[in-house]
Amino acid sequence: MTSRRSHDPFVPAAARRRSRPRPRARARALALVGTAAALTAAAVLNHRNARRAERDNPPLGAFVQVDGVRLHYLERGTGSPLVLLHGNGSMIQDFLSSGLVNEAARRHRVIVFDRPGYGYSERPRDRLWTPDAQADLLAAALRRLGAGPAVVLGHSWSGAVALAMAHRHPDLVRALVLEAGYYYPSPRVDVVALSMPAVPVVGDAMRHTVAPLMGRLIWPGLMRKIFGPAAMPRKFRAFPRAMALRPSQLRASAEETAFMVPCAARAQGRYGALRLPVAIIAGAGDRIVAPDDQSARLHREIAGSSFVCVPDTGHMVHQTATQAVLDAIARVAS
Repeated sequence: MTSRRSHDPFVPAAARRRSRPRPRARARALALVGTAAALTAAAVLNHRNARRAERDNPPLGAFVQVDGVRLHYLERGTGSPLVLLHGNGSMIQDFLSSGLVNEAARRHRVIVFDRPGYGYSERPRDRLWTPDAQADLLAAALRRLGAGPAVVLGHSWSGAVALAMAHRHPDLVRALVLEAGYYYPSPRVDVVALSMPAVPVVGDAMRHTVAPLMGRLIWPGLMRKIFGPAAMPRKFRAFPRAMALRPSQLRASAEETAFMVPCAARAQGRYGALRLPVAIIAGAGDRIVAPDDQSARLHREIAGSSFVCVPDTGHMVHQTATQAVLDAIARVAS
């Protein structure tokens, strides 16, 4: 039975048009509902993946509580302290899988931290986790552990943390090993996109929905970039990718990407004042940071520092040229 209203010639045409559903409005509504459903499903999936990753990769070490932050750390060996600080997006398992921890533990008391927001370390949102803030937190942890003065190795983003520790807490830092670090501000077109998960509200939605899924898709290409020109070694397969793609860790990584350039600009005036043994090491083919613009320049600025640029390797020197990093530690430790 048809509606009299839709066919009655005495009903105005405008009223008849209002009574009909608008195709475009209906399509937009369906699209919004579909998008919301897809994002909800993605969030549920990512939450389950994160919990599964933590079940499959329980904490490897112990915990220390400092300044209201619970830090996860691993300790191996005896002797003079050696502190290892991983780069952006990484965890304790990076140094562990490389073999660096076990080899260095033959001569040192090796302490490897999950930096704030990575692995099983907390990253409260009530402060900005700049290199200076992390240096102060890790220094407090070392004092709590009775581990100083120490040789401090910082890889990539943590090179800035290691330098800040030496500047702000000289009594705790005996020497530095700086591996493939970023020390001077430079134009970085990748910073904006990689910082998005750190943006409030929008970033929170991204890292719980699309960002972990995109991370899985780009992971093979990312590995080729960070290891190239060398191939990713088989030992790195022990690194728990699923842990690195948790929403919480993606936030930490995005924040540190956003801090990279401004923090380097702020810190660059300090380097020349350092008066302690410093070994600088980089990969000649590094596709993440340019060794000539960063490591070689830092070597020229820090009097008495040593510099080795390992051929045929990239950003992950401790993975692809582990012995070269051990030699750098031995130079400053002696």
